[in-house]
Amino acid sequence: MNVSRLTGSLLFRIVVAIILGIALSAVMPEWLARVFVTVNGLFSNFLGFFIPVLIFALITPAISGLGRGAGKWLGVTTAVAYTSTVISGIVAYGVSQGVYPRLLAGDSTAQAADVEAGALKAYFTVEMTPPMEVLTALILAFVVGLAMTAVRSDTLYRAATELEAVVHKVISSFIVPLLPVYIFGMFLSMGMNGNLTQTLSVFSKVLVLAVVMTLLLLIVQFLLAGAYARRNPFTALRNMLPAYVTALGTSSSAATIPVTLEATKRNGVNPNVAGFTVPLCATIHLAGSMMKISLFAFAIMAMDDMPLTWTKALGFILFLGVTMIAAPGVPGGAIMAAVGVLQSMLGFSQDQVALMIAAYIAIDSFGTAANVTGDGAIAMIVDRMSRGSIGTGSPEPEAGAGSGSGAGDDASSVPAGAGE
Repeated sequence: MNVSRLTGSLLFRIVVAIILGIALSAVMPEWLARVFVTVNGLFSNFLGFFIPVLIFALITPAISGLGRGAGKWLGVTTAVAYTSTVISGIVAYGVSQGVYPRLLAGDSTAQAADVEAGALKAYFTVEMTPPMEVLTALILAFVVGLAMTAVRSDTLYRAATELEAVVHKVISSFIVPLLPVYIFGMFLSMGMNGNLTQTLSVFSKVLVLAVVMTLLLLIVQFLLAGAYARRNPFTALRNMLPAYVTALGTSSSAATIPVTLEATKRNGVNPNVAGFTVPLCATIHLAGSMMKISLFAFAIMAMDDMPLTWTKALGFILFLGVTMIAAPGVPGGAIMAAVGVLQSMLGFSQDQVALMIAAYIAIDSFGTAANVTGDGAIAMIVDRMSRGSIGTGSPEPEAGAGSGSGAGDDASSVPAGAGE
């Protein structure tokens, strides 16, 4: 059973795709490799077409659902969770500016001239014009979602949640099965172009840095929460270890919610407060995911000499914090929801996006673990602010994710290893 669950996970399939791409790059004939390059081009163009639809379809019911559970502590908890997520991105930017000039000195994801000269060409391409720009979809989803909280139209809400279900079906039945093929084609092409070894060496450094930074992020979160809630931060963090370990094994915030709830209660948080904040934050608090995505994105920009001003970085972080509300129920999670922002705001190419997906999923569970453990810190803050006064009349936590979203960054139907 455990073996079957492992082999069926997205992470396992991605790892196999990477290994096969590397191994076959030395022996595969060029004519056959170009078939995979063609598939990659078509899949990439489809993603460009579909991502705006995905963002609108997932964010609209999520925002509307949050509003339907309107209340003072809903707003407070959402503000604290979003602030934590944004600060995580700002810290990642600061670390990238301080560390990457030395850590990644002389590295690049590709030797531009050589790679272009020897790059494999697709047999054909099909242009797929998206129905709207990514930022247009994000702003439209935000406006419509907020308007729906005021109008409270059940018909419109049902239509939004049904569109969300359709998008989930496209993701689970088409995008997820093709992701390993996409990653395979990307590593196969890199191997045949001669820049694979350098790229893997560089990304190993960033992977280690991302894991370390998520751990440091948790320590800081609990130091601040402990100081405000007047509790020992290290005892509180130790009490949350079962949730952290569970999330490492499942890569699912939804599956970890029961464990997170019990760990949060052991920190003295009122059960009503814990029952409200933990499922809600599993949907909207993605500080660990923000840390990983930002570190990977800024690393690629540093290696490829792409300009990154603090204003561009801040805009990216602010929009990403909202976009990742779309992460619930999305296999590959936050990184899939972030693809559009990476392309539109940072100018990522399809190869850079493929690198992001592969690197992100490689340590997916560490981001999930940081997210759910940090939920315990937010619960301590909200408990202190509310003095445990959140009653049983609080909104249903699951409403925040709309239908099919569950209460986490990935639905319970998403296989382990396919979290945010």
